[in-house]
Amino acid sequence: MYHQATYDEPLLIELKGEEERSVDVDLPENLKREKLNIPNLEEWQVVRHYTRLSQMNYGIDINTYPLGSCTMKYNPKLNEEIARWFMYLHPYQDERTVQGALQIMYELQEMLKKITDMDDFTLQPAAGAHGELTGMFLVRAYHEFHGELEKRRNVILPDSAHGTNPASATMAGFNVIEIKSNDRGMVDIEALESVVDDTTAAFMITNPNTLGIFEEDIVEIAKIMHKNGALLYYDGANLNAIMGITSPRLMGFDIVHLNLHKTFSTPHGGGGPGGGPVGVRGELVDFLPVPIARYDGTKYYLDYNVKHSIGKVRSFFGNFGVMVKAWAYIKRLGGEGLKEAAIRSVVNSNYLKERIKPYYDLPYKDLRKHEFVVKPKNARALDVAKRLLDFGVHAPTIYFPLIVHEALMIEPTESENKETLDRFAEIMIQIAKEAEENPDILKDAPHNTAVKRVDDVLAARKPVLTWKDKY
Repeated sequence: MYHQATYDEPLLIELKGEEERSVDVDLPENLKREKLNIPNLEEWQVVRHYTRLSQMNYGIDINTYPLGSCTMKYNPKLNEEIARWFMYLHPYQDERTVQGALQIMYELQEMLKKITDMDDFTLQPAAGAHGELTGMFLVRAYHEFHGELEKRRNVILPDSAHGTNPASATMAGFNVIEIKSNDRGMVDIEALESVVDDTTAAFMITNPNTLGIFEEDIVEIAKIMHKNGALLYYDGANLNAIMGITSPRLMGFDIVHLNLHKTFSTPHGGGGPGGGPVGVRGELVDFLPVPIARYDGTKYYLDYNVKHSIGKVRSFFGNFGVMVKAWAYIKRLGGEGLKEAAIRSVVNSNYLKERIKPYYDLPYKDLRKHEFVVKPKNARALDVAKRLLDFGVHAPTIYFPLIVHEALMIEPTESENKETLDRFAEIMIQIAKEAEENPDILKDAPHNTAVKRVDDVLAARKPVLTWKDKY
């Protein structure tokens, strides 16, 4: 039977039957409860409470999530179901008992190789930023093997780069050099050439970039880097705009990380789950983390025999549940389906851009890929974002990229239909008109949400910190 212990006697834990054993509870006095305040509620009260909380949450199952550079699209529930089939596997199982799991890992590697035209992949990294860090470790190992690491200490980035890029390069021990974009929102070739030399280890770039603009000079950029003995790194966060149409290898990249949780079907947010596989070409294959899933014609196995491996970058073999979902997504769509998804993401983005362009400023080039950046004409981006909440729509990314003042970064993704895009456009247009005719509506928004606008300045200056040292 269960027994509620007081703190002057041992805690009793129920075992089978009536057998009991004691466990010493050695806790500091100030951490011990004097009593347990567990409410005694009816089942229906608990159900209604948590159901109501769920109704107050916003999710992709409810409405659109137009977060630029985050690819918050709807993902098929079938992929979640398939991933659940493998929930009872254990990473310490003998390889003979997990041939199906190893087959999925192997096939996913092969599919990612085909999509990117890379020579080999590691599935270990647990997120895009983790993939970046792994990529930078590969850059480091490559130059160290060639006896040049001591002098090649610089990694170049455009000013439109994702914030994780400089963080990953710095954590790998490199110095970061930022170059300005040109007046078309792309890499300034002259600025790049002025900083590239024999101290350059790599150039990290996203293509399309965070403005949604395709870097037209990418082949020339690759030539500049390779001429100077440096590597070209592809931040694959925006691969969903070009998959099936071009590839990182065709553009001249040496290393690429992919975001499985963006491009290939895993609902993400709040820090996870994620997957950031890294692909490489040529000599860089010899530096990949171990193990890598292989197939010898008879069985699947984990290969630890990589010449100059940087070692493991994650416990076990990666975020397997995310791998399964990505595998299922790619299998279901096929090559033509992936290409269609990329095309539709670009079409949706440009359609929405054209609808709201008369009411918002569009900096740089007109044609965009899967996402675009605008700025309000008569309001702050923050106020537009807050006002959107009143219409039951999640706000887009704001204040990024930093090179656009008051940026609103919008990505409708390929999973939204025309009706959803039109409704979002109409809301954005109405807000633009309100900003001109009655700006106080925006400044005081949101008006009909459960939580009203937070005073960010006051919260930062006078945070309310609450803790208890006793129950």
